[in-house]
Amino acid sequence: MTEIDDLTGQHGEELHLPDITYKPGCNKLDSFNWLSEIPCSPVESDVVEIRFKNTRKGFYRNVNSLRLEIGDVVAVEASPGHDIGRIAMVGPLLCEQLKRLKSVPQADDLKKVYRKAKAVDIQKWDEAKKLEVPTMLRSRQISEELKLNMKIGDVEYQGDKTKAIFYYIADERVDFRQLIKVLADEFKVRIEMRQIGARQEAGRIGGIGSCGRELCCATHITNFTSITTTHAKYQELSLNPQKLAGQCSKLKCCLNFEFDCYVDAQRTFPPRETALELSDGTMYFQKMEVHKNIFWYTSDPHLPTNLVAVPVERVREIQALNRRGLKPDKLLAGSDMQEAISHSGDLLKNNSLTRFDVPEEKRKHHKNSFKRKNRKFNAKKDK
Repeated sequence: MTEIDDLTGQHGEELHLPDITYKPGCNKLDSFNWLSEIPCSPVESDVVEIRFKNTRKGFYRNVNSLRLEIGDVVAVEASPGHDIGRIAMVGPLLCEQLKRLKSVPQADDLKKVYRKAKAVDIQKWDEAKKLEVPTMLRSRQISEELKLNMKIGDVEYQGDKTKAIFYYIADERVDFRQLIKVLADEFKVRIEMRQIGARQEAGRIGGIGSCGRELCCATHITNFTSITTTHAKYQELSLNPQKLAGQCSKLKCCLNFEFDCYVDAQRTFPPRETALELSDGTMYFQKMEVHKNIFWYTSDPHLPTNLVAVPVERVREIQALNRRGLKPDKLLAGSDMQEAISHSGDLLKNNSLTRFDVPEEKRKHHKNSFKRKNRKFNAKKDK
């Protein structure tokens, strides 16, 4: 088939290609090529990484030795038929990615890259993507009619429209054998049911988080790591489920972003569970500011009243004295120690909403000058 034949339909009509402009960096599964400007020895490898819709990626063999670059649309082997995807990673960067994997896939087990996508392939791929939303809505109605305790969150059609993957979420085991039969009769395609978790569903649907930005799982997070309340405790966050939970009703993924920084900062901190024994009483730990190296203590272990800020070095000194059986007279070493501690201030105290408004005096002066100009203009006009 020639290139001219590819652009012609069955009845001689010209096929118009859909808009498939590739914009690097604007896709969730893009990989930053940090080896692009580093001179590397050429590595001969016929393995390429191809991304599909949302969170689906895979390694394929370039058996035909095609000259592929990041962003190229290719037709790859599938079961059955073929699928359409984009090249996500090639060259030396892909070799480094394979080294990071715990189980390196064997070359014989990988599926093949058939060819670069033709005009007919791209048009059929575009038609398949347009069927995904109506198919998802109709499949939800069918599952409700069958009274199945499940939620279909997304549908992904294969590039040749012969297969559809239905992503669903369910709290318990679901017998969807009857559902597969009904869906196959309804949409005339091969059906594959794939269960996902709450985090994966939120990443596929997308939305706006409490920070006002688009959800991280819908933009750049592809591998979900386990997050527990320990992440919040190390960062001195209140264990409020309404604030710590995201739209998926799980702990927010952003709790893991700065967790290592807080853990490293607290490695040299003295034990906070140990109370400080003074000559006139006992001081109990209440909270701390990690990056300011400050512990806050109070005389009442149950009520956070009359909090006193104590530097970490001073806490370490008092604990060392207590281990030797000594009790210092004062919690702070000197009268100027409290002044040296920088307290958190109001960052928005000077950011009033009316700070850009014109003062009343300038406004009146502006009106008077405008009236004088109008009088002069009217006087000249009358002459």
